[in-house]
Amino acid sequence: MWIDKQKTINLQLEMPVRLSTYRKGNAIPPLPGTNIFHSTELFHVFEMTRGYEPLLIVAYIGNRPVGKLLAVIRKSMRLFPPAIIKRCEIYGTGEYFDEEQNKEDLFGEMLEHLTNEVLCKSFLIEFRNLENPLFGYKAFRKNNYFAINWLRVRNSLHSKVPYERLSMSRKRQINKALRNGAIMEVADNEKDIQDFSRMLKKAYSSQVRKHFPDIGFFRLLAWQNPEKELAKVFLVKYKGKIIGGSICLFSKESAYLWFSGGMRKTYAFLYPGILAVWAPITYAHEKGYAHLEFMDAGLPFKKHGYRDFILRFGGKQSSTRRWFRFSWKWLNKLLCKFYI
Repeated sequence: MWIDKQKTINLQLEMPVRLSTYRKGNAIPPLPGTNIFHSTELFHVFEMTRGYEPLLIVAYIGNRPVGKLLAVIRKSMRLFPPAIIKRCEIYGTGEYFDEEQNKEDLFGEMLEHLTNEVLCKSFLIEFRNLENPLFGYKAFRKNNYFAINWLRVRNSLHSKVPYERLSMSRKRQINKALRNGAIMEVADNEKDIQDFSRMLKKAYSSQVRKHFPDIGFFRLLAWQNPEKELAKVFLVKYKGKIIGGSICLFSKESAYLWFSGGMRKTYAFLYPGILAVWAPITYAHEKGYAHLEFMDAGLPFKKHGYRDFILRFGGKQSSTRRWFRFSWKWLNKLLCKFYI
């Protein structure tokens, strides 16, 4: 087994814990877990996508895994210097398998290990999409991270049918689009996924200031491990042409809308961007998922176009945070003073 680095630590319970960093997918042993954001499957997708460099930190007691944390380093383009940077992103705060272990302490050790591993090659480390915004606070502060308040939007799918939660204007738009001939479906072939990826890339470049991955990312994610429902690509078509779509991940009882968009100017009367969101909501409800969460609801500003757009689907917003650490010490120190 090829292992990049090992480190032995002791937690408060004096249990010997070994941390291993995996940088190659073929070196990762079988691991427990149901969280897609820290899964071997997502590691493989990142590994095979151009511009991504994943690493998986696994905590062991003896030979038994007790926790894991998946991070990915990617290139990011900026309008201000440095124009091209590498940033490390982590979705959530890991996954843990031993209820007798203190999760906060275990996370603290993995966080320190991760920071030492990637800070030398990443301008920025970002922890996002936190299930519990209070989890790991002491560990983040100890490792010189600072937090920025963020918003979370999540749709409940279990107490009412999704259609009842829609605003009146959203109901009219969906009904009109379907009457005018738009259809929603799940992608089931290579060509549709490639066409969807190209369409969405154009939509993002013109509408959204947001990172967009290599086109192969969507193909890999859609076909990764067919035995599990990890992700689906949803399409909006009109007369056989893809005019909108989205990609949704599935983990435990929740669905996560990662990317969505449509040709809203060319096909305004079909509301492709709206159907691109409505398709995974209805699918997740039919499959019995309890919630659908939007991956990026934005900063808590009074006005936010995308957040206003998604809230009309009947979701609720709540406060959360993201944690950041810059490699430039002076900049990180300044931001820590400002935000803490």
